[in-house]
Amino acid sequence: MSIKATRTGIVLRPDPTRVLFRPFELGSTTRTLKIIARVGSMTDKEAEEKLDEVIREFGGRHYKLERFLLQRFEQLKPQLLTDEPLTEDRKLLLGAYFTMEYSLESAALFNPSMIWHPDQSNVPPGYKRFILSLRATGEGHVSSISFRMGYIDESGKIVLRKPSRYVTSPDMVPNHVFNRAVFERKLYELRLENSIQEKMMAGLGDEFSLLELEAQIKRVSAQFRYNAEYETIASGLLALAKSNYEVHFDDDQSLDERCIFPNSPNETNGIEDARFVQFTDENGQITYYATYTAYNGRVTFPQLLETKDFTHFSVSTLNGAEVSNKGMALFPRKVNGKYAMISRQDGENIYLMYSDDLYFWQTKDILLKPTYHWEYVQLGNCGSPIETEAGWLVLSHGVGPMRKYAIGAFLLDLNDPSKVIGRTVEPILSPDENEREGYVPNVVYSCGGLINNEELIIPYAMADYASSFATVNVKELLAELTGQPKPETVTNEIVA
Repeated sequence: MSIKATRTGIVLRPDPTRVLFRPFELGSTTRTLKIIARVGSMTDKEAEEKLDEVIREFGGRHYKLERFLLQRFEQLKPQLLTDEPLTEDRKLLLGAYFTMEYSLESAALFNPSMIWHPDQSNVPPGYKRFILSLRATGEGHVSSISFRMGYIDESGKIVLRKPSRYVTSPDMVPNHVFNRAVFERKLYELRLENSIQEKMMAGLGDEFSLLELEAQIKRVSAQFRYNAEYETIASGLLALAKSNYEVHFDDDQSLDERCIFPNSPNETNGIEDARFVQFTDENGQITYYATYTAYNGRVTFPQLLETKDFTHFSVSTLNGAEVSNKGMALFPRKVNGKYAMISRQDGENIYLMYSDDLYFWQTKDILLKPTYHWEYVQLGNCGSPIETEAGWLVLSHGVGPMRKYAIGAFLLDLNDPSKVIGRTVEPILSPDENEREGYVPNVVYSCGGLINNEELIIPYAMADYASSFATVNVKELLAELTGQPKPETVTNEIVA
């Protein structure tokens, strides 16, 4: 009989009270001007009273709300009809009329990924802090990345910290600088490199900002007004630039107050299924990467998130002939001098990829095909490979009859991951009767677990609605994958 995971009973459900402020966009210049005019018609006393009401009702629900309202005013300022100075109260009130609350996890909180916290200071002996990233889904099925924190105690018990009441999206880093050589290589991969693109980038240096690119495109486009081809290239250039960006949180914000909300044209309908991994380079330097899926309502785009401190994040497009579909997961270090990734480009098989460049992936080789009944529909990874003495341990998911998802595992050779040492014939975790009902029935799914002492901890989603944890004894699992006797079944023969 195959090994099975043990459920912890912990259930992390979506919390609709965790709201952040977002721009309230009307999509109509006429309506915007009318609202500005109506606010302008209020007396000073009316404006003061209305602003006091807004601050009383919403100030305690948000982190630095007034700062955001002033930012919204600055975005509206070009539409004001005069340069007449306004009081700060008027600015704040106008900002409030064009701001809304968004409950980022009102619909679901699922597909967790677990990594060790970079700060393990002041932790009791035997304890270890972790970070849990989750896919938070709210109104309009828009997904973002939310965080929770917790620790594992000396007995192996998982304890989640109650999150802060506040949650805030980061600020975009102004004047993000692009490397021209890398940018043009990405244009080539997107088939946007031609004579029009060359004109639009003429005059830009080896490094340039988004503002410089926009100004150059505007100058060139003005000479060829209403030319559809120029408009298409301009749109592609700007979409690429806006899909490679940086964001920053305030240092005094707790990690569970931070939410990475969609920012780029590729992400308009959400950021899905971030697979975080602690990556160690040849010099021992640690960077936290997350491959994720950006979705614009029509097409999915594999992207890469990176950070060293979970305060400052860089977002990059992944490019190359073999960057497609969903579910890429980066190895935690280079393998034989190359970056390596597990992927699934065709919707059903698992592939192995290598690259000299983290952002460009040109080749793939098939690694695993659906073989057992519970994975006949498709295979995929459930997070980055975990390094063990026996090999690279990879959690997988399979889809079987009635679109039922289950979690299994396979083991790859440490020096040559193209060699499959073993795989679970049966799932180690399948949805039980308490986990079948939710946003998407009959699904258990993970974006990455951890090994703590002798236990593999699997954070997993239940029916694409809530999240939980399960554990598996690592020695027993590796014994099954390598075809060795389970540790507890090994006996000493007595020779008469």
